[in-house]
Amino acid sequence: MKEISLYEEKDTPIHALDPLTKILYILAAILVPALYGGRTAMAAFIAASIAVLLAGRVLRRTLPILSFSFIVLITVVIIQGLFRAGNTTVAFALGPVVFYREGLSFALGIGLNVVNILLSFSILVLTTRPSDLVEAMVRLGLSPKLGYVLASVFQIIPQMTATMGTITDAQRSRGMETEGSLLVRIKAFLPLIAPVVMNSLITTKERAIALEVRGFDSRREKTFLRERKARGRDKAVNALLAVLIVLALIGRVTIWLT
Repeated sequence: MKEISLYEEKDTPIHALDPLTKILYILAAILVPALYGGRTAMAAFIAASIAVLLAGRVLRRTLPILSFSFIVLITVVIIQGLFRAGNTTVAFALGPVVFYREGLSFALGIGLNVVNILLSFSILVLTTRPSDLVEAMVRLGLSPKLGYVLASVFQIIPQMTATMGTITDAQRSRGMETEGSLLVRIKAFLPLIAPVVMNSLITTKERAIALEVRGFDSRREKTFLRERKARGRDKAVNALLAVLIVLALIGRVTIWLT
């Protein structure tokens, strides 16, 4: 069944990593620069994320996300460079427009932070199947019912889209006009609503029956079709990320105490 996802199927070591390892990487990418308090850490995580995305052969898929964020960041640079409180040192001028070093420095920090977060989340989104992510969260202690709801969100809209296409083709084969002016399209759309909604209700009922037959409401310990065991690679990466977070935390506490 199709899912709403940016996931790209590839056979790489990054795709094989446990989803929880990638979530821990996101936490480390956010916490370590925040605790360390420097742009060096953000730049290091950005470089690491680019390397990981290259290893996963999905770096190109991040370009649309980054291009949109750059449009927003340009406005941040302009606003902060021109109008931020405390601007005193002139960096450069474009005619009558003067940009200040303090504002540009602050905007650079924001930009690095945004790019760091986007790239770290891209690793999870582009290399992890949604169903695997939900399953990993259920293994970690998430309620199976909530996990099913999350998994269903990724499946319902593609299913309804496919159903809409099937019903539209069926109505078109019976002579209904579905192409043309806006009024024609509206007239064609209205008769499609009832079949799509009814089909969704029937599918929901069938799913509920199937889950009930399989003992979804049972209070016994849940089992899984694929038993995942922590690999040495996952353990090594988790240990490295945990050490980085702990060291950053110790460094921040040391700064507070001195």
